[in-house]
Amino acid sequence: MDDWAPETKLVHAGVRRSQYGELSEAIFLTQGFVYDNAEQAEARFIKAGPDEFIYARYGNPTVRMFEDRMAAIEGTEDAFATASGMAAVNGALTSLVKAGDHVVAARALFGSCLYILDLLGRFGVEVTLVDGTDLAAWRGAVREGTKAVFLESVSNPTLEVIDLKSVAEIAHKVGATVIVDNVFATPVFSRAVELGADVVVYSATKHIDGGGRVLGGIICGTKDYIRKVVEPYVKHTGGAMSPFNAWVMLKGMETMGLRVRQQAATAQMVAEALSGHAGVERTIFPGLPGHAQHKIAMEQMGAGGTVIAVDIAGGQAGAFRFLNALKLVKISNNLGDAKSIVTHPATTTHQRLPAEQKAALGITPGLVRLSIGIEDAGDILADLKQALAKV
Repeated sequence: MDDWAPETKLVHAGVRRSQYGELSEAIFLTQGFVYDNAEQAEARFIKAGPDEFIYARYGNPTVRMFEDRMAAIEGTEDAFATASGMAAVNGALTSLVKAGDHVVAARALFGSCLYILDLLGRFGVEVTLVDGTDLAAWRGAVREGTKAVFLESVSNPTLEVIDLKSVAEIAHKVGATVIVDNVFATPVFSRAVELGADVVVYSATKHIDGGGRVLGGIICGTKDYIRKVVEPYVKHTGGAMSPFNAWVMLKGMETMGLRVRQQAATAQMVAEALSGHAGVERTIFPGLPGHAQHKIAMEQMGAGGTVIAVDIAGGQAGAFRFLNALKLVKISNNLGDAKSIVTHPATTTHQRLPAEQKAALGITPGLVRLSIGIEDAGDILADLKQALAKV
C-alpha cells in the first residue's frame, strides 16, 4: 500500500474485512464489544491489540478504517477521528498543553478556533496571536518554552496562505509542536507533513464527506502523539466519531479526489471571471497571480483551492442583495460541499468578533465566502453574474 498513488489510497487504504468478505466497508453499529471470558476482558483493558476494541468511545472497526485511510493519505503514522472538526481542533490543542504553557497562533482563524484559544487562556495557557503571513512576527513571538504553534494553512475566510515550511522551521528550533488546520488546503492538495507540520487537523464535515451529510473531524500525527496524548483526552472527554459517520466519510473519500480537483478548476475560472467585475471591489483567491501569497500557495498546494472570498460593492446591504438574488448557489455556513455555497462571515461565522478585530482581519461588511461545488461551471458563473447585476 505504501507504493500506491494517493488516488488509490483514497479508495482502498485501511480496509478491514470481516469473515464475509464484503466489498464495501462494513458499518459496525455497536457501542460495545463482547469478551469470551473475564480474563480476556481484563487483558484487553490492559492493552488492546490492533484488531481488538473495548467501547466505541475508545475505538470501533469502522472508525479505525477511516483513521487508517486518513493517516495513509496525509502521510502520518496514525490518526484519531472525532465527532466534529472543532472537536479535532480542541483535542489536538487541549490534550497537549497545560496551565503555564505558551502557544503562538495565527490571528486569522475560524471564529470557533479563536474561541478555543480564548478558552485555553482562561485555563492558564498563555496565547500569543500574530499576523500569520509575517515571518518576523512568528520569530518575535516563538520563544524557548513555546509548546505549540497553531495556524490554518489557508485562513478562513480571507484566504491568507501561511508559509508553513518557514513557520515550522521557526517552531522546531525551540521544540514546539506545529499544529495545522488544513481544511482549505484539503487532503487532496495537502503537503503539510512534507512542509514540517507535526499534527494535521481536518473538519471531515467539509471536503471529506463532501455531501453535507454528517459531522466529523480527524487529527493526524505520530503514533506516540495520537495514542499517548490525543486518544486519552478524546476518549475520556467524549468527542469520538460515530461508526455511521465514519462510514459516510469512507464513502466520501472514494470520490474526494475527483470532486476537489473539479471544484478547484471551477473556482479558478470563477475567480478569474469575477476579478474586475463592476459589482466586486476585490476578489481574493490564492490561485490568482495578484494574491499576496500566490507563489506560496502554488508551492504548497499547486492549486488555489475550492473557496473564493469576494468583497461586494455596497457593503453589507450590497452583499445581502447579492446573496438574496442567487438561485443556484445556496446560502449556508458550510463549505467543501458538492453544492455551491455562499455565506456572509461578518454576520455568521465571525459575527461574535468585535468590529475592530473584523477590520484587522479584513472581514469587511461586503465580504462573502463562496465555496464552489461540482455543478456545471457555466451555470455557477451565470448565477453569480445575474446576482451581481442586482447589486
